[in-house]
Amino acid sequence: MSSTASIAASPAAVSGGTPLRPEARTDIRPEIRPEIRADIRRVGKFFGSKLVLRDVSAQVLAGQALLVVGGNGAGKTTLLKIMAGLSRPTAGEIDLRVAPEDCAYLGHATFLYPRLSAVANLTFWGRMYGLSPTRAELEAVLERVGLVRVADEPAGTFSRGMAQRLNLARVFLIQPRLVFLDEPGTGLDPASQELLRREIEALKGAGAGVVWVSHHLTADLPCAESVLFLKDAGVAYFGPASGFDPASSGGGLLC
Repeated sequence: MSSTASIAASPAAVSGGTPLRPEARTDIRPEIRPEIRADIRRVGKFFGSKLVLRDVSAQVLAGQALLVVGGNGAGKTTLLKIMAGLSRPTAGEIDLRVAPEDCAYLGHATFLYPRLSAVANLTFWGRMYGLSPTRAELEAVLERVGLVRVADEPAGTFSRGMAQRLNLARVFLIQPRLVFLDEPGTGLDPASQELLRREIEALKGAGAGVVWVSHHLTADLPCAESVLFLKDAGVAYFGPASGFDPASSGGGLLC
């Protein structure tokens, strides 16, 4: 009894001994990776004997937002201050790829002068960065944050939300290449929070790298390209925002 085996012809057999090779494609372009704006390498921080951060590494890319999340006491604000040069790490290093004058920081304090008008506050901050903005340029920035109608009113009369929007205008005025935002939505109503997200998209569109500490994860996550989740003083997740599952945090995002 005989059996028959099915043998597939090799490329050499089909071509008479010369192997067939696919034509080289000329339409494939190498992937262009965005420039690194900040490189965080194995950062650690102690306050006295208390460990706050341990072995934290991440990168901030041009035109992208890194969302930093975690529970109260996770070290988010501490990390942001270290990245912005406002605090020194106990270990590790921060490599900023932009000049100090191209960075902007927005923390919990508004840094506004209450007796100065909105326009005067912006003029002062502009000059601190070597800028001489015109009245029209100042009003354009105030228009972006919905404050142009109170341009000449003292900042001390503003509500918390209005003061925060003026603080945002200060950031937008200098057109930074690297932005640090520590809970910028604090004190903002839902409409103002949407305005904030649009302006963050505009910053990214202009090529800025954005580091964004947020407690509004559900609403802010779609605006981010990457997520850094801090838990138990370390990194529980660092990677694409699309791959981050808040439900997997085990309650670590409760604030």
